[in-house]
Amino acid sequence: MTHGYAQANGVRLHYVEQGSGPLVVLLHGFPDFWYSWRDQIPVLAAAGYRVVAPDLRGYNESDRPLGVEAYGLDTLAADVAALIQALGAEQATVVGHDWGGLVAWHVAMHHPEVVSSLVIMNAPHPRAFRRELKQNWAQKRRSWYVGFFQLPWLPEAMLAVGNRWLLRRVLRRGGPAHNDTELAAYLAAFAGPGAMTAALNYYRALFRVRSQRPVTIACPTLLIWGLRDRFLLPALADGTEAWVPTLERHEEPRARHWVQHDASASVNARLLEFLSHHAAS
Repeated sequence: MTHGYAQANGVRLHYVEQGSGPLVVLLHGFPDFWYSWRDQIPVLAAAGYRVVAPDLRGYNESDRPLGVEAYGLDTLAADVAALIQALGAEQATVVGHDWGGLVAWHVAMHHPEVVSSLVIMNAPHPRAFRRELKQNWAQKRRSWYVGFFQLPWLPEAMLAVGNRWLLRRVLRRGGPAHNDTELAAYLAAFAGPGAMTAALNYYRALFRVRSQRPVTIACPTLLIWGLRDRFLLPALADGTEAWVPTLERHEEPRARHWVQHDASASVNARLLEFLSHHAAS
């Protein structure tokens, strides 16, 4: 793997790159960074793809603009579109998990010219998320933390108290860090000044910064869902075909929210199969 930086949409984004061939861009979620894709990067690169996994704005080594308004979905999607162009590509397969999946939805909706195909992991289409929050009390209960994250300073304080005990718990208990080495990497990524505030500003901007109206997605799209997700119910994937006519769905019955780790071999195989048909030329 090599590390690089690109100017994209007014911010400096750090990324990790490996391989050559059609471009595949991997977008991480919360609380994560490029390292979220450590099980996928070498496999995709070995299969003949140029794999780029950026730290999204606010995360790890990428710039951290101040203010909630800097983290609206339209801005985040514009970052990815600009990054693809900065990498010298016309199009890419965009893969996103969690918040990276939400950003990926918006890239495909509002910058379709740079997206050859789309892969989403445990991240609902915006319309589906809005629908379930209105009518599904079980999903409302599981999304309680979204409301908590709207508060100023208190979430940051809770995640930092006791040598970051709560953050450690989130990362290790069903989270993306499976051992002490991985935990140390995540803690280092969130150690910089303002790192946790920038990550939480994604949630704060969700309700404060108006986004463009979602539209139908025409490109080939694969939706992968870990059915044991503690945060997002499988019902969030239902009906997605109404906005994504080309949708393919793949479920992992034993995987939790971080499906790319819990079922890495199966997810990688499904990714490679999809890319063999739909990767950018």
